[in-house]
Formats: sequence, C-alpha cells, structure tokens
Amino acid sequence: MILPTQDILPLIPQRSPFVMIDKLLSSTDDNTVTSLQVKADNVLVSDGELSEAGLTENIAQTAAAGAGYAAQQLGKPVQPGFIGAVKNLEVFALPKVGDTIETEVKIENQVFDVTIIKGKIICKGITIAQCEMKIFIQPQ
Repeated sequence: MILPTQDILPLIPQRSPFVMIDKLLSSTDDNTVTSLQVKADNVLVSDGELSEAGLTENIAQTAAAGAGYAAQQLGKPVQPGFIGAVKNLEVFALPKVGDTIETEVKIENQVFDVTIIKGKIICKGITIAQCEMKIFIQPQ
C-alpha cells in the first residue's frame, strides 16, 4: 500500500534525537519502505556521513514503522522492540549530509514475538548497505 506523507512519530517508539527515518513510503504485510534525508545534526552523523550504526538503526526503525503502521490499522498500540541480532551486515558506502536514503525491509519469518527481516538501503540508485536482523517485540 502506498501511503501519503505523514508524521512518522506515531508509528515508532523512538524519539528525537534518535529518529533515523523521515517518511513511511509504503507498507504491506511483509514489506516496508521508508526514507531519510541525512542532516548534519543527526546524532549518528560523523565527519559529514551517517555512520554504520546509523544505517543499522535506520533498518531497524524501518521494520518498526511497518509494525507500527500495521498496529495502527488494527487500532492497537505501537509496541516497542529491540534488535536481538544483526547478521551479514555489509556496508558498501556511507551516505553524506544532504543525501536521501530509501530503506526496504522484508519480513522473512515471524515466530511469536521474534521477527526476522532482511533490510537494504539505497542511495542514488545504489545499494549502500544490507543485513539480516532478528527483532524482538516487547509485548504490552
């Protein structure tokens, strides 16, 4: 489903200054796409580039936005989660201040409160990072 531009904060548990996504571009049952314009005041920007930690958190928050959107559609509260494991992280380049990145997360498997995802970040048409993550959702 393609979504109109909306405030991202109701969909994720993170708050400023640790928000690593700007917009939810689309979300389906197993696929979510977000964007982020890299800004100089981002806490995970160093020497004019978004760090590897920022890219990793961006993927995790994209997954959170998809889960938050699904919860919102069902009239349920957004549940907090945390990264349990990162596997096969590859960073090919770091985006610079002013760049806009698009992040796609696909759900590979979901068992109870554990979701396994694959995430990919694209900048200027080129994949700059990818990984698999195990995310644990904290039940309310």
